[in-house]
This record gives sequence, C-alpha cells and structure tokens, in this order.
Amino acid sequence: MPDLKDKFQELNCCVIMATYNNAGTIEQVISDILSYNAPLIVINDGSTDSTLEILKNFGNKIIVHSYKDNVGKGWALRQGFKIATKQGYKYAISIDSDGQHFAKDIPLFIDKLDEQNEACLILGNRNMNQEGIPSKSSFGNRFSNFWYWVETGDKQPDTQTGYRLYPIEEYKELKFYTKKFEFEIEVLIRSSWRGVKVDSVNVGVKYYNEDERVSHFRPFKDFFRISVLNAILTTIALLYIKPRDFILYFFKNDLRKILKEQITAHNESDEKVSFTLGFGVFMGIVPIWGFQMLVAFFLAQQMKLNKALVIVAANISIPPLIPFILIASYWLGGVIFGNSDMQIILDNLKYIEIGEYGIFINKMGYSLYQYIIGAFILALAAGFVTFIISYLIIKLSKKTIQK
Repeated sequence: MPDLKDKFQELNCCVIMATYNNAGTIEQVISDILSYNAPLIVINDGSTDSTLEILKNFGNKIIVHSYKDNVGKGWALRQGFKIATKQGYKYAISIDSDGQHFAKDIPLFIDKLDEQNEACLILGNRNMNQEGIPSKSSFGNRFSNFWYWVETGDKQPDTQTGYRLYPIEEYKELKFYTKKFEFEIEVLIRSSWRGVKVDSVNVGVKYYNEDERVSHFRPFKDFFRISVLNAILTTIALLYIKPRDFILYFFKNDLRKILKEQITAHNESDEKVSFTLGFGVFMGIVPIWGFQMLVAFFLAQQMKLNKALVIVAANISIPPLIPFILIASYWLGGVIFGNSDMQIILDNLKYIEIGEYGIFINKMGYSLYQYIIGAFILALAAGFVTFIISYLIIKLSKKTIQK
C-alpha cells in the first residue's frame, strides 16, 4: 500500500471517523486507514460497547475525542471538524466505522484533491446499481439527489454517501444547526451555496445483511427530520439563494451581453424564446406580489424554459412601474364590472404608496376582486404583446445579420 503521509501533509488533509457502537468493525477499519499513514481523528459519540477500549489500544497513533452521551453523527462530525481545524488541517476525509467504506479508496480522494486549484467537496460515488444494494438505500439516494438538484441546481450521482472529503477551512465562520444524519445534507447544500466546488470519485461499498450490520438510522424519525430540513433548505434556496445568485450574476456581467448569451446559448427556436419572454412579463404582472419571482422560477423549471430570460422579463414589476400596473389592472377590471371611471383613479393617485398595494386598494375604494381580474387580463395582454414584439425583433435581427 502507498505511504500517503507526505501527501496528507502537503495537502493539509486528515481522516475523520465518527463512531457509535461499532466495536465489531472499527478495529479493522482503523488498521486499514493507518496502513496509508493517514492522520486519523476518531470521534466516539457516546458508545456504550467496547469501542473506547479498542480505541485506547491504538495509543498515540490516532487522536480520540470521546464524550459520554450519544448526540448524533452530525454532531460528531462537527466536533471532528473543529479538532482538525485546530490541528491546522484544511481538508478532512470522513469515513464510516461500520465497514461499508474501503480504506483502499482513500488515494482516490487524495489524487482528486491534488488536481484541484480551489476549495472543493468531493463525494464518494457508490455504485447504487450493483447487486445487493437494498431498495430503500437506492430510493433514499435518488430522493436525496433530487432535492440537492432543486436546492443547488447542480447534479451529483450520490449525495447520500458518508464517504467524503470536506474543505473544513471553509466552515470556520459557519454555524451549523443539525446534529444527526441530516447534517450531511446541510453541510453539502451550504457548501454549494458558498460557491464551493462539488465533485465526486467512484468508490466501492459493502452492504451487510440486516442481521450483520449495526445501523443507527431510524427510518421514520430520521427520514422525517431529513424531509423537514429539505423543506427549509428549498424555501431558503428559492426565496434567497437563487435570487441572490441571479442578482450577483447581473452585477458581474453586462445586461445586453447576458441577454444575447441566454437567447443564443440554449439553441432554442425563435418561438420558444419569444414565448419565454412573454411568460416572464405575464408572471411579473400577475397579482401575487412578493411571490412572483419564486413562482416564475418554479414554473420555468417545470416548463423547461430559459429561467434567466423569464426572470429578466418578470422584472417588469420594478417599483417605478408598479403604480401604472396597479392603475391599469383596476381599470381593466372596472371595464369587466362596468366601473371604469378613470378620473376617479387619477384623482386618487396621491394615495399610492409603492409596494403597499393594500393601502392603495383601500383608498381607491374598489374591490380586491376587480383588481385581481384586471391584473390577470393585463398580464395576459402584456405577455401576448411581448411575445409578438420579441418574435418580430428576433426575426428582423436575424435577417439583418444575414445581409
């Protein structure tokens, strides 16, 4: 086996193992890791079996941090990160103590890290299609991969793996909130949100029979906790992370250049690009203030539309235009209900407070129903006009270029 001591030192990397009542497998796993001369930190998460005695047998070959009460895998990893950071490490490979992971795959992480020129989180991609993989594990992995994609926009083949290389230096100022299995989801998602590159290497995995393996995963409780966490992370992603990234993208790039890139990069038809812009304008006017961008982004994703163009077009509802959108909506609603006296609307312009359309509604004296109906009519009309104009401009532009 290769001696990786120098490589671990060069990359400021160590191995972290969180363990709880895995006395039957931990000794062999540790021995396999030490055969590579890897610095190892073991977090004993309140084991009640002979784990602590086994760890003592390794003496000063490993660093052991032990505490009395079992808290959870996430908490143990967090303690491992803190200890490793104090030791001066910038990266840490996490490996399970139940024998599922093979120490022989450690060089894969080291080689991958050595290739990188930036902070990265490397996932150990297990072959979930191999014979013997429990169906619940395969389903859980697909479930996790889906939500990771929703929350980050990135696709990874195995987001549930516990075999990972973490850029722990990136977590010095981060406050984590979860303590059990769901921590591995939290740290992965928040790493991606911080701009940390997420990559993967193919690793082996060993699945034991149910009567052979010691598992501390509680299907109902832990799955519920993971589901709640994903709901929270998805909400944060849609309401804050994605709009933040979108705004930063525009600040870093020229608007005209972005629009040109977005129109041409996806190789879409003129009709689809025009429809996308029209749909964006429609979503910018529909009367769901505060949720327009969120719903627009979600629907664009479901309809496989260019999300950047949809969001750009949806920004028709910028503050200077809001009063005019509200007035037009009320007037169109009034046309439907026979109450479209424009003079009354204009006389009450002094009551408009941008962004406070509730006050505007009360002072105007019109029903909310009238406004909603008018807003939908305006949204449809504006969306249709945008579609026609966009289509004509694109066609004319292409003819000009050809000449």
